[in-house]
Amino acid sequence: MEWFLKVVRDNYANFEGRARRKEYWMYTLYVMLIFIALSIVIGIISWISSTLGGILSFVIWIASLAILVPSLAVTVRRLHDTGKPTWYIVLNFIPIVNLYILYLLILEGDKGPNEFGPDPKATENQNVFAGQQQENNPFSNPTNPFTNDNN
Repeated sequence: MEWFLKVVRDNYANFEGRARRKEYWMYTLYVMLIFIALSIVIGIISWISSTLGGILSFVIWIASLAILVPSLAVTVRRLHDTGKPTWYIVLNFIPIVNLYILYLLILEGDKGPNEFGPDPKATENQNVFAGQQQENNPFSNPTNPFTNDNN
């Protein structure tokens, strides 16, 4: 839920910068789960009362309009992470070509800074063994077993 809130609350209409794959796909997952759950609830309520179901359908339509801007923004930032310009989002509306956009959304972003900003994974990319350097790890500080360090 943290990734969904990061996009909606912190970057609602932010079309600048870069978004990592995890940010984009976790946001997309949460949007899908929320709308599937709401659709199930509205379906059950519509079965009970068609008037109330119609009203709730209108509410979900308004919610989808509210979520449109952050969805476009995170997609543009994700395209920026792969080094592609903002206007590539228009390719989503062309059949078959939109598969190329899906490929770009799946593709790992550029390492290091590009024309759209610094790498959002910069701290992870600097040291690939960051999680393995612990004090209790016997291999993090190798010593020579053939020297006598007790003197």
